[in-house]
Amino acid sequence: MSSNWQDFAAAEPRLAETVEKRFGAFTHHVLATLRKDGSPRTTGLEVRILHGELWLGMMPNSLKALDLRRDPRFALQANPGSGTGMAGGDVRISGRAVEVRDPETVARYTDAVNPPDPDAFHLFRTELTEVVRTYIEDEKYLAVQLWKPGAPVRTTRRT
Repeated sequence: MSSNWQDFAAAEPRLAETVEKRFGAFTHHVLATLRKDGSPRTTGLEVRILHGELWLGMMPNSLKALDLRRDPRFALQANPGSGTGMAGGDVRISGRAVEVRDPETVARYTDAVNPPDPDAFHLFRTELTEVVRTYIEDEKYLAVQLWKPGAPVRTTRRT
């Protein structure tokens, strides 16, 4: 089961707002994809949340784009920033990336983002299967929030 960003935000607006702020705090984040041999590949990536979707845009024929064309599974880690503060916590999203080639959708994205070459890039819409936030709560607990489509957020705490 998967959901788009809009579904996630409707189901869990407070967590979605926190996650969106974490991704909005920095331009570049870390994307994990699967190589042909099944081993992981991690690369930097710009992330956009627009029009109710979480978008991944990539340079033409980049290895991460070719990975996602072959196997759409991904994990996305928000940039932790400098130092150890990580305001808002550590945020990760897992799911599937679906390449979008529809000219109207691509044009709407390029109008909002203004990529360097609007005619030469890969655009992927994401289907979320899991959102995880790990953070320090009340300066004494390690709290982990886990959301999966069709279920409410589950929070666990460790001392």
